[in-house]
Amino acid sequence: MIETFWPRERVARSLTLSTMAFALSSGVFYTVSTLYFTRVVGLAPTTVGLGLGVAGGAGVLAAYGAGRLADRVGAHRVQWVATALNGLAMLAYTAAHSAAAFVVVACFAVAMRSASGSAKQAVLARWYVGPERVAVRARMRVVTNVCIGLGTVAAGAALLVDTAVAYQAAMLAVAVLLLAAVLPLARLGRVPGLAARMLEHRSDDGAGRSRGPSPLRDRTYVASVALNSVLAMHFGLQTVGVPLWIASTGAPTVMVSLLLVLNTAVVALLQVRASRGTDDVRRAGLTVRRASWLLAGACLAYALAGYGSVATACVLLVVAALAHSLGEILGEAGGWGMAFELADPRSAGAYQGLSQTGYAVASMVAPPLVTATAIEHGTVGWVGLGVVFLAAGAGAAALVRHGRPGGGPGAVTTAAPSAPSATEAGDPAGGGPGLPTRVG
Repeated sequence: MIETFWPRERVARSLTLSTMAFALSSGVFYTVSTLYFTRVVGLAPTTVGLGLGVAGGAGVLAAYGAGRLADRVGAHRVQWVATALNGLAMLAYTAAHSAAAFVVVACFAVAMRSASGSAKQAVLARWYVGPERVAVRARMRVVTNVCIGLGTVAAGAALLVDTAVAYQAAMLAVAVLLLAAVLPLARLGRVPGLAARMLEHRSDDGAGRSRGPSPLRDRTYVASVALNSVLAMHFGLQTVGVPLWIASTGAPTVMVSLLLVLNTAVVALLQVRASRGTDDVRRAGLTVRRASWLLAGACLAYALAGYGSVATACVLLVVAALAHSLGEILGEAGGWGMAFELADPRSAGAYQGLSQTGYAVASMVAPPLVTATAIEHGTVGWVGLGVVFLAAGAGAAALVRHGRPGGGPGAVTTAAPSAPSATEAGDPAGGGPGLPTRVG
């Protein structure tokens, strides 16, 4: 846990500190934003929903564009600039007093959030290699979940006060936290060798520089992104479908909070362990398939919670949430392994940008899909979602059953360039980016 929240290696430490501030801001924003937009700004709920839907489209475009830009100017630069602009967008929310202004600011904020995510993935893809790359990503996800939870708890003060001033103060806190997240990122450029690594392009024979290929022409990678994006729709299931379903089962609404706490605990305790070994692309595909089995089982348990007594429903909801959480950590671990190991290292930013685009599309599609299936049609809809997850998992495992089809620069058998040692990176504490530290 010490290595998770205060890594020894300089790049991981900077990314982790930034992630802490970013996640705290997200927890506050998720808690108060809807009430702020409706009660303080005075927007209709439908306007808020429509505006965020349009903003999601901007996020999809920005995710891929930022990845391409990262290959040209450096992922570390794109990340800190996008994070800073995201903070300024949060400040702009306090001045958005019309529907049109809200939509413009929302589009800009979501676009910068997506751009920051793509750039972070590109930094990880270029700076780390092998098992450490997935391990660092897993530890940052633990930090994200824990800090979002803390931010949610802190935002409860605004909910208790329930005044316009309290909500405005919470939104200002979101902006301040995001701007604070820029500080450790701005220092990344001082790490010896990092700036050069972020702009490194290697030709097929390892000599000289060349422009990397477009991931859009890589059918294997596009298929991988599509399949993992289908699996990633379980996030919408968790945030939209489950609360609505709980309300229809007669179970107490407090179960929504209890299930979220359970999810946070599972991620914090098991995400790093679940990610071990997924730097092998074949094992990553099998991990995604196991995740699909658990998610399908969770869908079945959610469906069964609609029958019987309230006590039975509560027990089944806990079982479903546990399976859902385990499926989530396995799905994320396998997805990261496939996203990193199938990518051509010459276009790391573009490839990771496409991967993040898949997540952005999933976050757009999931809410209406979940409501149109599980919520509208009950058991039949839940079973249908389970079948979709099973098909995606089976497809991911089949895609990489024999490694990367056709070989090529991004093949699983191709070794990535080694990262600098801890001494070369200016980190006297050891544990440099090329060393497979597994602490935490």
